Amino acid sequence: MRPAASVGNRLEEVDTPALVLELDAFERNLRSLADAVSGRKVRVRAHAKTHKCPEIAKRQIAAGAIGVCCQKVSEAEAMVEAGIADVLVTNEVVGAPKLERLAALAKRARIGVCADDAGNVRDLEAAAARAGAALDVYIELEVGMRRCGVAPEEPALALAHEIAGCRHLRFAGLQAYQGRAQHLRAMSERRAAIDAAAVAARTTRELIEQAGIRCPVVTGAGSGTFMLEIESGAWDEIQPGSYIFMDADYARNEWVAPLPRFEHSLFVLATVMSRPGAGLAVVDAGLKASSVDSGMPTVWQRPGLACTRMSDEHGCLEIGPGAAVPRLGEKLLLVPGHCDPTVNLYDWYVCVRGGVVEAIWPITARGAVY
Repeated sequence: MRPAASVGNRLEEVDTPALVLELDAFERNLRSLADAVSGRKVRVRAHAKTHKCPEIAKRQIAAGAIGVCCQKVSEAEAMVEAGIADVLVTNEVVGAPKLERLAALAKRARIGVCADDAGNVRDLEAAAARAGAALDVYIELEVGMRRCGVAPEEPALALAHEIAGCRHLRFAGLQAYQGRAQHLRAMSERRAAIDAAAVAARTTRELIEQAGIRCPVVTGAGSGTFMLEIESGAWDEIQPGSYIFMDADYARNEWVAPLPRFEHSLFVLATVMSRPGAGLAVVDAGLKASSVDSGMPTVWQRPGLACTRMSDEHGCLEIGPGAAVPRLGEKLLLVPGHCDPTVNLYDWYVCVRGGVVEAIWPITARGAVY
């Protein structure tokens, strides 16, 4: 599919719906993270599942990240193909086709993967042996996410022994991600959740190292908590993803020190396609243009306009009392409710600076879910 815009277009000339990246805000977000971690003994491994774009990954690495995370083998393939040399799949990989592809990637780049089962570890070893490759394997700890992960301490130690006994696997450390904490609204709630996760990560690492197995890295953390992980001292590496974009759901969080405040840089550009009544405007961006799993998008810098419902191709905006009424054909910027799945709906970022299209970046790993 061709892009919805060309370099040099004014924003109002961009066809819609389009995924717009405001470059000044995006670059300030990159700098805000770099400034926040400056001088601290922690490294950044930015999460590429958010943006699925090698061009953005390269800018994150230029800003200090040591590599990227992905959630799927196909995402990792897109990153390695584009020249990203250090990729961690922060997920379990199960099934022969995926394991073969993962092992093949490890001959081209440094590749890590998570595990929470001894049988899966043996399958990873067999795939790496067949490929003549070596994989970094991290034990995923259950630290409150209630998703994947092995219990802390003794169960994790048993799995560490399994990995350490494999010739083609390197035990790289622990994956400890408290994802449920990212959108706890109050900072005090997030701090309590991360404090509990830190205890689990710290005690498990100590137990593994007391058994004579080196545990070099504890990795994890997200955009809503990463400074709390850093301050705990239990993590060596953080994995923020949404910080570069922000979304309407993250905007509902309390943002206070020690977390920096990031800016909205990602928008869905939509056109008013109908004005069927005095209190209603309809835009051409619906469920196929913006994810609503974390709530409806918000209308950027248009007080009194609220997106209240969506169907496949339509977004319905209620016009509140005293609000400026959008005209037919007017273009509006929507802040997605959840940036990650919204990005996966598009082929291109329309990169804008000062209201003019500066670049078009392909979303190379769009649809890379296998």
